[in-house]
Amino acid sequence: MGNWKRMLGWSLPVLLLAACSQEGSDPFQGYVEGEYLYLAAPSGGYLATLDAARGTRVKAGAAVFSLATDPDLQGLQEAEARADSAKAKLRNLNDPRRPTEIAALEAQVQAAEAVLRLSETQRVQQEALAAKGFIAQSRLDEVRAAVARDRATVQSQREQLATARASLGRQPELSGALADEAAAKALAAQKRWQMEKKAMTAPATGEVVETYYRPGEWVPAGQPVASLLPDERRKLRFFVPETVVGSLKMGQAVEVGCDGCKASIRATINFIAAQAEYTPPVIYSKGAREKLVFRVEAQPAAEDAVTLRPGLPVDVRLVR
Repeated sequence: MGNWKRMLGWSLPVLLLAACSQEGSDPFQGYVEGEYLYLAAPSGGYLATLDAARGTRVKAGAAVFSLATDPDLQGLQEAEARADSAKAKLRNLNDPRRPTEIAALEAQVQAAEAVLRLSETQRVQQEALAAKGFIAQSRLDEVRAAVARDRATVQSQREQLATARASLGRQPELSGALADEAAAKALAAQKRWQMEKKAMTAPATGEVVETYYRPGEWVPAGQPVASLLPDERRKLRFFVPETVVGSLKMGQAVEVGCDGCKASIRATINFIAAQAEYTPPVIYSKGAREKLVFRVEAQPAAEDAVTLRPGLPVDVRLVR
């Protein structure tokens, strides 16, 4: 009897330790969660092509679908034509007159300067003769008036040449033309963006999960045509008790197993819930605390995430 008691005394702690060790090694239950991208065009139109059927894998940048661009193409052409017209008007106001007109005015300036030089020479000669009394005062006044006249003509021709070399438009006209050109360019860019967005490509590598329209059907603006599940948006979601959540940390590694998985998958914890999944009473009993669970999420590597299907149950173990 004494031996049996001693054996029981030794075996009971061992059994309890084994039970605790098994309980600590039990996996946490979870499932695979997918964050879908819903691909849509900002403007409506008839579905022209559906390049990726549901269930197919696509790479980033691959064509998924396109809408007919007939009305948008005409709108873009009109906007680009208006932009070209505004640019031409601005260039016309900025540029001076034609080169032949400027050359003619330069010749007129040279002719007026030649006449002025002749008048200056005649004035000098007439003043010398008047000093000796050979000509009347009235003749000298006529020569001096001719010099003043020819000097004014030269100044006038130079001003006309400067005006011709300057831009045709005044500053308010130039500012208005510049604003018209900017508005026309902005409208053309908007039309071009709307037309380009009617051809949708995959923003990331993943799987086309579902398509909602067929070619020839009208697609309203902003209505998804296909849903895409990127590889990097497949994550693991599992729940841990309140006795464990305090030991978890961001970036911690976990091992994931599932039915049909050939080998365990490594993942990294990237989210730990700040509060329990269900709000318990204010005063916690021992039994209530044991029922508290916290949501934890982990991100597997992209090459491993491909094998995980959303909704698949998984078993998660912590890597110490």
